[in-house]
Amino acid sequence: MNRRSLLAATPGLLAAPALRAQPSRPIRLVVTYPPGGVNDIVGRIIAEPLSRELGQPVVVENRAGAGGNIGTQVAAQAEPDGHTILFGTTALFGVNPVVYAASGVDAVRDFTSLGTIGEVANVLSVIPARVAATTVQELIAEARRRPLTYGSVGNGSSSHLSAAVFLRMAGVEATHVPYRGSSPLVAAMLAREVDFGFDTTATSTAHIRSGAFRALAVTTTTRPGALAEVPTMQEAGLAGYDLGIWFNLGVPRRTPEAVVGRLAEALERARAAPETATRLRAAFVEPLAVPRAESDSWVAASAARWQAIARDLRLTAD
Repeated sequence: MNRRSLLAATPGLLAAPALRAQPSRPIRLVVTYPPGGVNDIVGRIIAEPLSRELGQPVVVENRAGAGGNIGTQVAAQAEPDGHTILFGTTALFGVNPVVYAASGVDAVRDFTSLGTIGEVANVLSVIPARVAATTVQELIAEARRRPLTYGSVGNGSSSHLSAAVFLRMAGVEATHVPYRGSSPLVAAMLAREVDFGFDTTATSTAHIRSGAFRALAVTTTTRPGALAEVPTMQEAGLAGYDLGIWFNLGVPRRTPEAVVGRLAEALERARAAPETATRLRAAFVEPLAVPRAESDSWVAASAARWQAIARDLRLTAD
């Protein structure tokens, strides 16, 4: 091929990766939990602006089961062409590889992160009819005086880990009562079956506002906008406590870099849209922007910290 022919061919050659990076059909966003929960809500919030940015429908596909591992495996085994995206969570990346080690599913190993979406706090809430404490330190003192019980959304969940780390740092004990999800936990707390529990701001705030729960602290390092009056665990005296729950999007590791770049750019623009932040905050989720260049290392570091906690607590699946 002579020089003129080579130059004539060059634009097409350069354009080919960009064309392949652009989605050519609807994209499925695999959410590994049932409809109606905070994961599903956040997934649907980000799907709408992402669809506009990519020029293709982004369809949420709920694939629940095995603590999220079923959906994670479905996404990991999908064709790595950018048409299947995993809605990632702290639990999938930072807890499941330990709790479900025998499954062989490992989101950190199997997925490239496109970027983060938001962060939600768990809230330590007590049942006023069962517990007199109005502060974290008073709850610790009460736990030293008498046996207490606490509820979580399931063994090995971020809710469970939030409580376990709190108890260890406080040097007290309480009996764990795991429930199968937020709705059963909330029902149990409303029925006064346990003394306290950890659940997200999304599911706790309404009951805190009604007076059914008394919020003592949040697990993030900053106070969420919805509960600005509630101190962080660090403010409540547990230095170093930092267990925020984050959401991200990921694609299989084998996905071409051009495709990853196109999807990450679309996510960044979708996340930056003012209406996205408004809708996230309405769902009690604080926007969290970790750019693509840092996302993989950020997710891996956070996941490693959660995994270390899970191993230290010797957590196993139910």
